[in-house]
Amino acid sequence: MTSAFLIGAFLNALGILFGGLYGLATRNPVSAGTQSFFKASLGCFTVFLGLWLVFENVQGSFGAGLKQLFLAAAAVIVGYWIGKLLHLQQFSNRLGRLAGRLIDAAQKNPPGSPLGGFLSATILFCAAPLGFLGAATDGTSNFFFLLGLKAVMDGMAMTTFVKLFRWPAALSAIPVFGFLYGLTLAVHFYALPWLTAHDLVHPVNTTAGCLACVVALVIFEVRRVELANYLPALVVAPLLAWWLA
Repeated sequence: MTSAFLIGAFLNALGILFGGLYGLATRNPVSAGTQSFFKASLGCFTVFLGLWLVFENVQGSFGAGLKQLFLAAAAVIVGYWIGKLLHLQQFSNRLGRLAGRLIDAAQKNPPGSPLGGFLSATILFCAAPLGFLGAATDGTSNFFFLLGLKAVMDGMAMTTFVKLFRWPAALSAIPVFGFLYGLTLAVHFYALPWLTAHDLVHPVNTTAGCLACVVALVIFEVRRVELANYLPALVVAPLLAWWLA
């Protein structure tokens, strides 16, 4: 057993802790200009990582590559409708509203309760679709960069959380690490053996790369996207490739 596939979960937790320390050490919030710069940079890097995943996992001749891209696109479409039937985005929205109420209460009467800060940060960081994408790619291929990207996003958010709720909010790094650690282990030990035996790792990662590009649309605020509904595509992709092989 190696620890290489645990890097992503560790980085995410570390990003939250560093963000909390920075937020506690500075008096003034991050300026709007700095926030815009980081948002644009993170969006571009998300697109880069998504395309990197796609290009790394599309293999073979030109025709074979087109087939793999077609399968990934089909998995995204089918996965979205499965997610819609399962009401995944609605469930995600309910969690977001719960966290939002805790944040609103803290903004009206700062500082917020320590438990409220811990819970709201944990909910938002664990429910983020990028965490599921990162755990999938980290568990199958040690591609921890998506979780590294999420670490930066969560760290930036934590600088605000600790100003609203004080330092206990940063302790959300513990359950976030446990959640992502568990997801990564589950993918690595339960899904990866079957995927490897049937040569289906590449379809999963290609689809994850496509979904990362969808995440970038949300970061750039190009349009409202129901990200949670797309997550079943990670399961649909290998099943489609297996069926059509």
